[in-house]
Amino acid sequence: MEKEKASSTPPRSAYLNALTLEIEKKLQRALASASQRRDLLQELFADIALEVDDRARAIILSGKEDAISPAEEDAGGQLCFYNVLADYYVAVPESGKRILDLIVQLWSQSFASHIFSLLFHKWLFEAQLDNPEALLRYSSALVQGATNVLWIDIQTNSRHFQALFRYLLEEVALVPMKLNKIPAKVQQDLFLLLSRFLLFYNSDDKLEIFLKQFPVFPNAFLVGGPADFFVIELSDQLQKLKVEPVLLHYLSKIKALQGVELRMTTSTRLKACLYSFTSPGGPMYPTRVVRHAAWDALDLLFPVGRYPRHLISLFFRLLYPWYWPSSCWNFVVSCIKAIFFSLLQILFSSWEKVREPKRH
Repeated sequence: MEKEKASSTPPRSAYLNALTLEIEKKLQRALASASQRRDLLQELFADIALEVDDRARAIILSGKEDAISPAEEDAGGQLCFYNVLADYYVAVPESGKRILDLIVQLWSQSFASHIFSLLFHKWLFEAQLDNPEALLRYSSALVQGATNVLWIDIQTNSRHFQALFRYLLEEVALVPMKLNKIPAKVQQDLFLLLSRFLLFYNSDDKLEIFLKQFPVFPNAFLVGGPADFFVIELSDQLQKLKVEPVLLHYLSKIKALQGVELRMTTSTRLKACLYSFTSPGGPMYPTRVVRHAAWDALDLLFPVGRYPRHLISLFFRLLYPWYWPSSCWNFVVSCIKAIFFSLLQILFSSWEKVREPKRH
């Protein structure tokens, strides 16, 4: 009878159920072993964040039984276990109930909120939670976990958790019906979180609508409007970035702020932040390519005072003679490149003029 029942279970459901049982076992082991708890939770987090291999993908995408649709792949073409399981626990809520109970018992442990945010970020906005205390606890854990998870992408310069970010932005923050399911304070925290990562995940095209959906903050009278909150969070984020490609990506995307109205204090804050990346040496020690990207962003967003800024920067550079050799060398190389490309352009244009009569 049991064999007959097992054979009638669709492969996809059976596979996801088996994954759920494995997650439960690891959580139970973590709960039972205080000494190994952190390592076990970290290992579990790594497992559910893994990309689905070809064999598992064939099973997971084999059908749509039980009205469970396959998890959508993110823009990078990755399908991870957390994508699939998050959809599964929405479609079959009872499957994740035991896991949720175990995570609640491990709330204070490292990686517990990480795991919760990956597995239950969709469930939280689909389930009917009547207990305000539980809703506050779950939603706060989601924002905390998502913050930590998205920072992993920053540190590794990857888009592994892009699906989580896009769901929180496109399916929650921009959809008032879902957004209003969580407490007002958590809504504010969620928007501040999304403000820090919006440019990183190439969602600058949604900036305008994102700012329109911004919740009202109690201190808005002192700070300013949605754009001011966004820029303050972005400036703080830029100051924390240590990975050069990520910083360059932010500086290239910051052009989205062109034309956005800011308070004088916010504008000065952003200007000071960008200016800190334009000078060699401490405390930032930005590379040459970062300095040039920062200058480009400054000149684009704050065209007024462009030339005085460059003159002041040049004056301060002259105060540090040890930078002169590299500056002179880079200036000479830039001049040679400019002359070389100008000559090539002249040659090609001359060649085209010579060939034109022959064509006629």
